Amino acid sequence: MRSPVLFDKFIYLLIIANVVAMIMESHVSIRNVYGGIFSIFEAISIYIFSFEYLYRIRLAYLDQRMKGVWKYVFSTFGLIDLISILPFYLNQFVKVDGRFLRILRLFRLTRIFKLGRDSSSLKLFIKALKGVKNELKFTLFLSALAILFSASAIYYLENDAQPEKFSSITESIWWATVSLATVGYGDVYPITAGGKIFASIISLIGIGIVAIPTGIISASFVEEIYLLRRNKEN
Repeated sequence: MRSPVLFDKFIYLLIIANVVAMIMESHVSIRNVYGGIFSIFEAISIYIFSFEYLYRIRLAYLDQRMKGVWKYVFSTFGLIDLISILPFYLNQFVKVDGRFLRILRLFRLTRIFKLGRDSSSLKLFIKALKGVKNELKFTLFLSALAILFSASAIYYLENDAQPEKFSSITESIWWATVSLATVGYGDVYPITAGGKIFASIISLIGIGIVAIPTGIISASFVEEIYLLRRNKEN
């Protein structure tokens, strides 16, 4: 037995409103002016989420009796629902600020896909990922190998010139990761001629490493769309 669509939409909007309120409350200037309103909104939201939790337990019981209750309570969404409200009540006995845990409820937004036609697209995308899982595993292994090789190489090239930044291969993994991902924060960078040449090569290789999984997923997704359309035509 499912909850009404309007009720689900209301909960989704309330979840988003809670996250927005949490972000706004982090600003001291806003919190000083509207702190009381945020507290009231927090309390009202908790009571609504608590009612929703009990309501879903009731629906689960009506659907499959105690089996349905246990299935919901120990499901991913059920645990997220409980974790998001429990700190508020525990705070009466132990000082625990669980407002940041409300972000976990954003995972419940995945249920929006069940409300419309987008659900078929989501299933198609998941099917595309499963179809190339072996290729993605190999790409992950290749990326890890490239990061380890890059970290080792840059360590030996830059350790003498920058012992504080490239103190070990483990410390060099950060540089290797951001370089291969073509992010390049600029907080750590080579200064020797050999290090600069190696970094240039690694940056070019990183473009390919990033493009491989993207290309694999895109090709698989396009193939699944083609097969779906062909099946519909037949």
